This record gives sequence, C-alpha cells and structure tokens, in this order.
Amino acid sequence: MAKRFGGKFSPDGQQDAGRPGASPRGAVAKPADGRVKLLYVPAIVLAATSLNDGPVTLVTALVGAAVLALAAWLLQEGLAAEAAYDTRKVARRPALPRKMLATALTGVGVTIAAYTGDSGAIGAVLYGIAAAGLHTATFGIDPMTDKRMEGIDSFQQDRVARVVDQAEAHLDVMKRQIETVSDRRLTERVEDFQVIARRMIRTVEEDPRDLTGARKFLGVYLMGARDATLKFVDLYNRRKDADARAAYEALLDDLEQNFAARTDKMMLDDRSDMDIEINVLRDRLQREGVNLKTKGNE
Repeated sequence: MAKRFGGKFSPDGQQDAGRPGASPRGAVAKPADGRVKLLYVPAIVLAATSLNDGPVTLVTALVGAAVLALAAWLLQEGLAAEAAYDTRKVARRPALPRKMLATALTGVGVTIAAYTGDSGAIGAVLYGIAAAGLHTATFGIDPMTDKRMEGIDSFQQDRVARVVDQAEAHLDVMKRQIETVSDRRLTERVEDFQVIARRMIRTVEEDPRDLTGARKFLGVYLMGARDATLKFVDLYNRRKDADARAAYEALLDDLEQNFAARTDKMMLDDRSDMDIEINVLRDRLQREGVNLKTKGNE
C-alpha cells in the first residue's frame, strides 16, 4: 500500500515540521477485524438460500440471519473494546461483555440455521454448542478484571479511568466525524492531535497525581475540540470554505502546542518530585549511618 512521504521537503512538510506532533500516528492498537467481517457471510448465505423454502422456513432463517449478524457486530465492538483495554495501564473492564454475548448469539444463530435444514432439534443444538465453543476458542472472552496500578488507591484510579474514558470518547467522535469529509490531509491533522492528546492520557495513567493538572485538558478542552469538529464538518460538507478550514487547522495547532506543553510540564514535575524524594531518602540514610558511596567513588 502506498504511503505518504512525510519528510521536511515533502508537500505539507513545512506545515508539519513546526508542530509538536512528531510522534508517529497509530498510537492506539486496533484489532484485526478481517475475520470478524467474514462472520457476516453466514448470515447473508442463510437468508439467501431460504428464499424459496416456504414462509415458515424463510422467517426462521431470517431470524437466524439477524442473530448471526448481531453476533458479528457485537464481536467487532468487543474486540475494539479489548484493544483499547490492552493499550491502557489503568482501565475498567467493559461494562457489557460483548464477546461473550457474541458467542452466545453465534450458538443460537447456528442452532436456528441448522434447524432450518435436516439436522433435527438435537442435531441443531449440538451444532450450536460446537459453534459457540469454536467461537470462544478463536476469539476468547472479554476482560473480566479492572486494570490497576500498585500503590495507587482504588478511588484515585477510578477517577482516572472515568476521565480517560471520556477523553477517548471525545477523540473517537473527532476521528469519525473528520473521516466523513474524505480529506486525507484533515484526517492526518486530527490523527496528529490525537497522538499528542493520548500522550497526556498515558502520562496521567502512569501517575494519577497528574490528573488535577490535566483534567481541564482531557475534559473541557477535548469537549470543545469535539464540538468544533462537529461544527466544522457540518459546514465543510455543505460548502468547502477555505477560511473555515484554515481556522480549524489553526485550532488544532493551538491545541497541539498547549497539550504538548502541559504534558512536558507534568513529566518535568514528576522528575522533580522523584529527585526530591531521592534526596530526602539519601539524607535520612546518611543520618542513620548508612554509607551510600559506591566503590568507584571511594
């Protein structure tokens, strides 16, 4: 697949060079959903092959096809939720176990599909159980526990998880909306901003004490960026306004610079706190008569 050259002297290269978005895009892991898309095929085949089998069989087959299609969609959503869970250091388990629901619905859908044939009731149930078992073996189950960090109380981690969930939701809306414009340059600009915003998110996850300083950025500012994206997309899809586009890109530039600067400050503060703790510990050990000099420094 062809890939845009992103060097300094490429088209748009001068625009990218001065921004803090030097991090590579695609920081969020995405599930490989090629296998999931194949699971829509049995639903289509089941509905198509039952068109000439009478009204009862047709309705039964259509119900089975709908169940199989719903199972495929739930699985796709469950894999996306699992990918987001895996990339985060602090995360709550999915509230809805989509993958396990997809497994159950797959079993039901295959049972209905087999029953419309010549398998009989018992044979259809056995086919459904086998399908559910293979589904679980292939895709697994949903995460069942919350991800937590040692040394941080549950209340603080829950606060971080709620803020991060909200921030990720705002970023997802921005991405989905800007993709409707079908402009690669704008899509990449939003992706650049998402990389920087997620750098702040990861920083907060690693040290929840940073939440106080980042909460306005991950809440109010991202909500504003989402709303601005919605308004821009609505306007730009109706009329390709160059001034509106320039204003939107300028907004993204300002957001990137502010998010990057705030994240750097949080990381610097963390380093300062660590240095203070080390110095306090060193002074305390020296008062206790513990010699901290290594052989090389003696």
